[in-house]
Amino acid sequence: MKNVAIIAAAACALALGACTKNADNNAANETAVENTASTDVNVATNDAAATADAALNAAGNAVENAGNAVDNAANAVENK
Repeated sequence: MKNVAIIAAAACALALGACTKNADNNAANETAVENTASTDVNVATNDAAATADAALNAAGNAVENAGNAVDNAANAVENK
């Protein structure tokens, strides 16, 4: 009977050890998923900021070009 108890205790210890390792792997996998999601969000934010910046630059260039066109038109009227 003593041998059965020892074997049962050893089996329980092995099972508990396997559960702990699985929990560690699950925690590591969850952390990896969270890090990947965070990276994806950061990339999307950076892309959106870069796109907005490019749009603002394009708008600024368009305004400047319109101003130049007005100046050119004014110069053309003066030279007439």
